[in-house]
Amino acid sequence: MSVVIETTIGDITVDLYIEQRPMTSKNFLKLCQMKYYNNCAFHFVQRDFIAQTGDPSGTGTGGQSVYSLVSGSDQQSRFIEAEKKPKLKHDRLGLISMVNNGENLHGSQFFFTLCDSLNYLDNVHTVFGEITEGNDVLVKLNDTICDDNHRPYQDIMITHTVILDDPFPGIAGLNIPSESPRTNLEELINSDRIGICEEVVEDGKTTEEVEEELRDKEAKQRALVLEMIGDIPDADIKPPENVLFVCKLNPVTREEDLEIIFSRFGKILSCEIIKDQKTDESLQYGFIEFDRKEDCEKAYFKMDNVLIDDRRIHVDFSQSVSKIKWRGKGRGVTFIDDEENHCQSRNQAKSLQYVHSLTSSKNDKRSHQNSQSRYKEPINDKRNQRDHREDSRKRRRDDHHRDSMRDSKNVRKHSSGQHRYYRDYDDDDDYRKRCHHHRS
Repeated sequence: MSVVIETTIGDITVDLYIEQRPMTSKNFLKLCQMKYYNNCAFHFVQRDFIAQTGDPSGTGTGGQSVYSLVSGSDQQSRFIEAEKKPKLKHDRLGLISMVNNGENLHGSQFFFTLCDSLNYLDNVHTVFGEITEGNDVLVKLNDTICDDNHRPYQDIMITHTVILDDPFPGIAGLNIPSESPRTNLEELINSDRIGICEEVVEDGKTTEEVEEELRDKEAKQRALVLEMIGDIPDADIKPPENVLFVCKLNPVTREEDLEIIFSRFGKILSCEIIKDQKTDESLQYGFIEFDRKEDCEKAYFKMDNVLIDDRRIHVDFSQSVSKIKWRGKGRGVTFIDDEENHCQSRNQAKSLQYVHSLTSSKNDKRSHQNSQSRYKEPINDKRNQRDHREDSRKRRRDDHHRDSMRDSKNVRKHSSGQHRYYRDYDDDDDYRKRCHHHRS
């Protein structure tokens, strides 16, 4: 129960819900069998909404059911009644649904959903199938340029319909052509729309130039959104024009090598190869900042696909604005290089202030030692602390041993009975007197 709808921008394959929507599916299949939809234009296309077709007049007011086309039939109704049960929702992209012509009646017009969550169309229009192949055609329909009435400037039309499987019996009296009618391109070109085969030219611009302008407009719109949410300071912010992006580098290539190679085009302000923060290995891309924009352009045209260290590099103009830091709303922007220079000058001022404090306190030795001790790096290594303690103990032991050896020369030893006396005497006569007194 599939139908292939061939259009001027691609083919769409549709599977029909014949069990849930038997009357609607039969009406659609028989209209396709009659080639009723051939040369029908998409007369209403709204971005992220629907793409509507199925009216041979191309106005959106025509179209009829297959039963009104049956010759010699008593059933001459222009429309068929809409099927409401079971309820099928317009809840995703790529559904096909019949247009409600009023009072829950359907003719031949149908539309494709171009986005999800169109639930407000439920109970008004009737979903009767879904797209299984050709989503790229829906993307093209969604991106087409339309006028204020949502009609494409360039005609998008159904050229042919092919029924892959039809489970319904034929309708008596239905005239089925033996072959698909040919499309009259001259009539389409002479219409008020841009013809199918015509090349879009706007003020002498080619199709590629028009598409490029459209991409630029979309990029500006995205930039405005980023500016409104505060991600960038200005929608018109641009990367520097004198910085060259270099990639596909050999990991062994150094910044000095790049600077020497690219310096033949002009003065280089900086050359940086981006490295991994943990391993400090090259990420194989970098940035080269030239003094002049013209030198950067020369390097761009000359150095692309050049062999450096057995690698063919690729160069392009830098699109990075990472060196531009937004300071806040109303505060402007700051370049990282300027901020680093400011920090560097501030650190230099601190160093000069420290040197001045040391010079002014040169005559005061204690003040000078205290000032040095403030800036002395603390010992955090446990091994150094242990060695420091051992050295201190060794010095104390040596001092104690030296003192004991010096004092032993003046020590005299005397024994009497079970007692031993150790005294330090400076005079031997005094020592003998005290011993005599002790014996008596």
